[in-house]
Amino acid sequence: MAAEILPQLPQLEALCERMYNSQNLEERAHAEQYLRVFGQSTEYIAHCKALLDNSQSPYAQLLATSSLLKVVTEHSLSIPVKLEMRNYFLSYLDSRGTQLEPYVVTSLVQLLCRMTKLCWFDDDAFHNIVDDAKTFLEKGSTGGSSGHYLLGLKILVLLVGEMNQPIVGRTLTAHRKAAVSFRDTALFGVFQLALTALRQLAAAPQPDTKLQDQSVNLALATLSFDFVGTCLDESSEDLGTIQVPSGWRPVIEDPSTLQLFLDFYAVTKPPLSNSALECLVRLASVRRSLFTSEGERAKFLNHLAAGTRDILRTQRGLAEHANYHEFCRLLGRLKTNYQLSELVGVDGYTEWIQLVADLTVSSLGSWQWAAGSVYYLLGLWSRLVSSMPYLKGDSPSLLDTYVPRINQAYITSRLDSVAAAVKGGGEDPLDNEEQVADQLDAIPFLCRFQYRATADFLLAFMDPLVAAYKEASTPGKAGPQDLEVMEGQLTWLVHLVGAIIKGRLSSSSAESQEPIDGDLAARVFGLLQICDTGVHGQRTGEHSRQRLDIALIGFFQSFRKVYVGEQVMTCSKVYARLGEKIGIDTHLVVLNIMVQKIAINLKQFSNCEDVVTHTLALFQDLATGFMSGKLLLKLDAVTFLLSHHPAEHFSFLTQRGNMRARPMFYATLARLLFMEDTPTKFHSFVAPLQQVLVQLGQASSGGANPAALRQSVPQDTVAGLFRDLRGIAIATNSRRTYGLVFDWLLPTHFPVIIAVLEAWADVPEVTTAVLKFMAEFVLNKTQRLTFDSSSPNGILLFREVSKVLVTFGSRVLASTAASDPYAQRYKGIWVCLTVLARALSGNYVNFGVFELYGDPAFKEAVSIALRMSLSIPLQDIMAYRKVSKAFFHLLEVLSHAHAPVMAATDTATFAFMLTAFDAGLRSLDTGVSSQCAAAVDNLAGFYFKATHSDGLPTQPQPHPAAQTMEGHLRARPELLPAILTTLFELVLFEDVGNQWSLSRPMLALILVNEDIYLQLQRQIIDAQPIDRRSHLTACLAKLMADVNRNLDPKNRDKFTQNLTLVRTDFRTKT
Repeated sequence: MAAEILPQLPQLEALCERMYNSQNLEERAHAEQYLRVFGQSTEYIAHCKALLDNSQSPYAQLLATSSLLKVVTEHSLSIPVKLEMRNYFLSYLDSRGTQLEPYVVTSLVQLLCRMTKLCWFDDDAFHNIVDDAKTFLEKGSTGGSSGHYLLGLKILVLLVGEMNQPIVGRTLTAHRKAAVSFRDTALFGVFQLALTALRQLAAAPQPDTKLQDQSVNLALATLSFDFVGTCLDESSEDLGTIQVPSGWRPVIEDPSTLQLFLDFYAVTKPPLSNSALECLVRLASVRRSLFTSEGERAKFLNHLAAGTRDILRTQRGLAEHANYHEFCRLLGRLKTNYQLSELVGVDGYTEWIQLVADLTVSSLGSWQWAAGSVYYLLGLWSRLVSSMPYLKGDSPSLLDTYVPRINQAYITSRLDSVAAAVKGGGEDPLDNEEQVADQLDAIPFLCRFQYRATADFLLAFMDPLVAAYKEASTPGKAGPQDLEVMEGQLTWLVHLVGAIIKGRLSSSSAESQEPIDGDLAARVFGLLQICDTGVHGQRTGEHSRQRLDIALIGFFQSFRKVYVGEQVMTCSKVYARLGEKIGIDTHLVVLNIMVQKIAINLKQFSNCEDVVTHTLALFQDLATGFMSGKLLLKLDAVTFLLSHHPAEHFSFLTQRGNMRARPMFYATLARLLFMEDTPTKFHSFVAPLQQVLVQLGQASSGGANPAALRQSVPQDTVAGLFRDLRGIAIATNSRRTYGLVFDWLLPTHFPVIIAVLEAWADVPEVTTAVLKFMAEFVLNKTQRLTFDSSSPNGILLFREVSKVLVTFGSRVLASTAASDPYAQRYKGIWVCLTVLARALSGNYVNFGVFELYGDPAFKEAVSIALRMSLSIPLQDIMAYRKVSKAFFHLLEVLSHAHAPVMAATDTATFAFMLTAFDAGLRSLDTGVSSQCAAAVDNLAGFYFKATHSDGLPTQPQPHPAAQTMEGHLRARPELLPAILTTLFELVLFEDVGNQWSLSRPMLALILVNEDIYLQLQRQIIDAQPIDRRSHLTACLAKLMADVNRNLDPKNRDKFTQNLTLVRTDFRTKT
C-alpha cells in the first residue's frame, strides 16, 4: 500500500492543506470530496498508515488519524487487526509523538482511546492502556523529555473523557458497560497518577505550564466521571452528589488531597487556577456515605470552610473572573451538600458567614461583572434560609443579620442597573431572561425571611416610583429616557413581587404573611390602572414598555397559582388587604381584571409577539383550569370576548408574525364556549368565520374557480382562517362539541378547502395551515368522532380527506425542484401522511364500503400518499424526524388493517417500502424502529397466512394481493432476508430498548423464508469473529426449539422466549 501512496504523496499533502486551510469554499469542497474515501472503508487502513509513516505534513497526518477514527468507529475489524493498530499507535507516539503538531497528537491519542473503549472487552491487552500511559510518564520523569510526560498525561485525560462520553450511533448500554468496567479497574489508579503528577510539579522549581494544565485537567476529568450512570452534565448548574466509589475513601479523607488543590490554586492563574477550583467543587459534592464517620466528614468540611475563608480573607485570585465564578460555585456547593447545622459548627463560622455576605453584597453591586455568578450566591443564601426551621442547638446562624442586608443590596442593585444600562448603553440584565428567572427562583426564600422589613424596603422604592409613573402619563411630564428608566425599574419590582407571592406555595409561615402579600399585590394592581393610560398607552412599541407588560403577565400567573381558582381560599387575608387598599375583595374581581388586561394586550401589543404569546399563555392557563374556567364564564369581559373576537376587535390577528398564536387564541375561546351546552352561542361565535367561508365560496364560485379566489382574497386571510378553525377543532374533546363543528363545516364548506389548495398550491403558508386543520379535524381523540350506526358521516368525511390529499398531492408531485425542499415540499407531505394515518386509524369508517360500491376515494388516497412518499429520497426521510415519524406511522397503520393494499402495489413501491423498513429498524428513535417492526410483522404475517394454513398449502387460489406480493419477492428476493438479517443483528448484537418489539416480526420472516433461513443463519455466524462463531452456532440451534410452523399467539410467545434466551446466552459468554 505504501508503494501506491508514495508517488501521490505530494499531491495528497497539497490536497490536505487545502482542505484544512483554504479560504476558497470550492477548493475545500473539492479536496474534501477527493479525500473522503480514506474514511469510508477498512481497505484504506493501510493507506492511512502509509501516510503516517511517510508524510511530514501535519495536515496529511491529521487526515490519516481522523479517517482512521471514522473507520474504527463505524466498521467492524478483527481482533488481531485491532491489536496490531493499537500497538502501532503506541509505538508511533513513542517514537514521533514529541515532534508532532499538538492537534495531530490530540487526534492520534483520541483514536487510540476510541479503539481502547470499543475493544475493551475484546482482549485484555486493551486494559493495559493505563500502564502504557504510565510508561510514557516514567520515561519523561527519569531523564527523558518532558514531551513524553505530557503525552502520558494527554493519553490519560482523553482516555477518561472517552470512557465517560457515549459514542454517537452506539447504544447507551454498551457505553455504560465499558464505563463501569473502566471505573472499577482503572479510574482510581488514574486519579492517583493525577495527584502524583500535581505533587511532583508543585515540588519542581519551575513547573511546566503545559504539564500543570494536563495534570489538573486529568484530576478534574476523573472527579467528573459519571460514576453511576446518571448521565448528568457535571459542568452544568445542577451538579448533583458525586458518587465516588468506596475504594477512594482513604485518598478523599486524606487532608493533603484537599490541600493540594488549594495550594495549586494559590500559585497559578486561570485557566489552571479555576480548574483547581472545579476540582474542589467536585470534592465538596462527594456523597455523605463515603466518609468513615461523621467526625471525618466534619474535618473535611472544616478544611473546605477554612480554605474558602482564607481565599475570602485575602481575595487571592478573585480579581480574575474565571476564578470568581468557580469560587461562587464552590460556596454554593457547601450548602447543597452539607446541613446548616454542620456549617454553623465549623471553626470560624462567624467570620466565614460575614465574608460570604460581604462577597455577595459586592457581587450584587458589581452586576456587570458578576452577573453569571450571582445565581450561586443567591442559591446558597436561599438554601441557608430554607434550613432555618430545622436548625437545632445554641449556635447562632447570624442569618438575621446578613439576609436583610443582602435583600436590600439585591433590590438596590437591580434598580441601579436599569439607569446604568439606559444612560450608559451597556447590557441590561433584564434582557437576559434566563438569568432573571434563575435569580427569581431564589429570591422568595430570602424576601420571606423577615418579610415585613423586606416588604417595607421594597415599598419604599415602589410607592414613589408608581406615583412618578402616574404623573408621567401626562404628556410633557417626562422624557423618553426617564420613562425608559421608570419602566425598567418597575419591571424589576413587578418581577420581584410576582416571585415573592409565588413563594407563598413553599413558605412554612404563609398564612401570617398574607397581609404583606396583599400590600405588595395592591401596588401592582394599582400600577396596572396606570400603565395603559395617557402617554403610557401610546408606548406599546417601546421595548421597555413591552418588558413591563410581560412582567405584569408573569405577576398574574404567580397570583393566579396562589390566590385564584382551584387554590383560592375565600377567607384569605390577601383579599381583605386588597379590599382595603384598592377595592379588590374577591378572586372574581381579580379574574375580571386579568381578562380585561388580556383583551387590552391583544389589541394594543399586536406588533409584539412576546407580549402576545405570554398573554395568550395566561388566558389558556385560566381557561384550562376547571374551577377558573367556570369562573371566567361568569365575567362580562369573557362574554364580550366570545362575541367580539374577529380581527376588527383584536388587531394582533392581522399581523403575520402572530399567525402561530391564532390556534391558541381560538382554542382557548372555544374551550370556554364548550363548557356550556349552547348550540345557539356556538353559531353566534363562529358567525364571523362563517362570513369568511362564505366569502371564499363566493369568490371561487362554489369552489369551481380557484384562480379568481387567489386574485380576490389575501392569502393571510385564508391562512389565518384555517389556523382559527384548527384552534376550534383542538378544543372539541367530546362527541357533542365535535358534532357542532362537524355539522357546521361538512359538507357545505369543504369545497372551499379544495379550492384553496388549488389556488395556493405553491404557497406553503396556506397549504400547511389547511392540512394541519385537516390533521386535527380527522383525529379521533377521546372518541369524539363517534357517529350513529346508520350515519354516513364517517364515509363522507373520508371522501373529503381523499379529495384534499389528491388535490394537494397531485400538485406537489407536479412541482419542480425546490430551493428549500423541507419548507416547500416535505412539510406538506408529512402533514398529508399524518392526515391519512389518523383517518385510517380513527375507527369511524368502514373502508370495505368503498370497494363494494366502486368508490375510488380510499385507493386514490393511499395511492397519492405512497406516491408522495416515494418522491422523497429515503435519505431525506430518515434525516427529517417529523417526515420519518409520519411516514412510518402511516405504513404501520396501513399494514395493520390494509396489508393487501400494500402488497398489491407495484414492485418499485413495494421494494421502496421494505428498504425503508430496513433503514427504519436501524433508527435510534425507538418509536420509529418499533413502528417498522410492527409493519414488517403485519406484512409478513399476511403473506404467510395467505399462502399457508396449518403448515399446508391452501386452496389453489390464494388472495390476489398475496400473489402480487409473491411476484415482488421473486423480482427482489433479497428484501425480506435483508430485514431478517438486520433484526438478528439488532436483537443479538446491539443493546436496544425495544427488544420485544423488534423480536415480534422475526418468526413470520423465518417462516416466509424457510428455504433460505439456514443460509441466512450461516451468513450471520460468518460475519462474527472466528472465536465467537461456534458459540453463536450453538445458541442459534436452540432458537426454533418447540416452535411450530404457525403464527398463533402462544407459538409467537414461545419463539420470543427462545430468542431472549439465545440473546442472553450469547451475550453472557462473549
